[in-house]
Amino acid sequence: MKSRSGSRAASASVPSRSDRGRRSVWASLLDRPLWNDFWFTPSPAHTLAMMRILGGAMLFYTHAVWTLDLPSFLGPDAWISTELSREMNQANAPGAWSLFWYVDSPGLLWAIHIAALVIFAMLAAGLFTRTVSILAWLLTLSYCHRLQGALYGLDQVNALLATYLMIGPSGAVWSIDSLRAARREPELAGNLQARTSVGATIAVRLVQVHMCVIYFFGGISKLKGTDWWDGSALWMALSNYEYQSLDLTWLIRFPAFIALLTHVTVIWETFYCVLVWPRASRWIMLSMALLVHGGIAVAMGMPTFGLAMIIGNLAFVPAPVMRGVVEYVVRRSKEMRFGKSAAGSSLPAAASKLARCGTPG
Repeated sequence: MKSRSGSRAASASVPSRSDRGRRSVWASLLDRPLWNDFWFTPSPAHTLAMMRILGGAMLFYTHAVWTLDLPSFLGPDAWISTELSREMNQANAPGAWSLFWYVDSPGLLWAIHIAALVIFAMLAAGLFTRTVSILAWLLTLSYCHRLQGALYGLDQVNALLATYLMIGPSGAVWSIDSLRAARREPELAGNLQARTSVGATIAVRLVQVHMCVIYFFGGISKLKGTDWWDGSALWMALSNYEYQSLDLTWLIRFPAFIALLTHVTVIWETFYCVLVWPRASRWIMLSMALLVHGGIAVAMGMPTFGLAMIIGNLAFVPAPVMRGVVEYVVRRSKEMRFGKSAAGSSLPAAASKLARCGTPG
């Protein structure tokens, strides 16, 4: 006959039904094959390559703008001094580092700036991509950390793109590097487009997760303000002459429509992180992203920020779809230029291919 203490010990060693339920839920969420499939299934690099082309071009353009008055922003007598820049970073980002903190010579400043623009252009073109992607990341952070007080969301998205382009094989296709590789090994030229890699999957997944985090916290932060609840937030943005690049104040005649757009926007932003993954709702979420950020680019005087966010959303376009769309566009442009018709080159075929692709990476 067991003692009372022995029975208590035996019952304690047997997990309760609720404990087993919790373990089964966590086991399904952290199922190792599912986790490995999500992060480590090899995929083509076409989506990452397109983000490299567009992101590299955006890095080049947004940093070329500093050339208009480089000494005033980065020089020894800049509006924000090196000492103040260091202090602002220590308060907001301890451990931050910038190459420009150690540059006192105007000549050296211009040399570094021009070299940075060359590196950004090389990244967009895909020349020595592995090396220049690391240099582009270091330089992007150096500009951001030095220019504290003169930054906004665009610079953060630029840093995001530079980070993940450095991690994956962004020059594997649609690059000068891939053309050089095909020239060195002609027998493998046809296989370059079909090559897959785990690195491409990891880089694209990181962008996807990061975009979800951005939208989720952007959405819930909007919910703290009354303007998004009463439907007037969109009107406040459109009627702000400081940012207005397209006059849409005539929409005041349709207050219900403004309120509807306001509520749809905050719902889309908050639930983007959930609805962008299923195939059935992914293209709705991406279409909304195109409309929202396209509207910001056209109507609110922030074309670079709007385009940068659209580039980030490209991470959810599957690589086979990206390749099919680009090949279709190239084929159609050749037909228009040379007057040739190619049988079977139809957009419906590309659309059906898009619909069949289930994985975002």
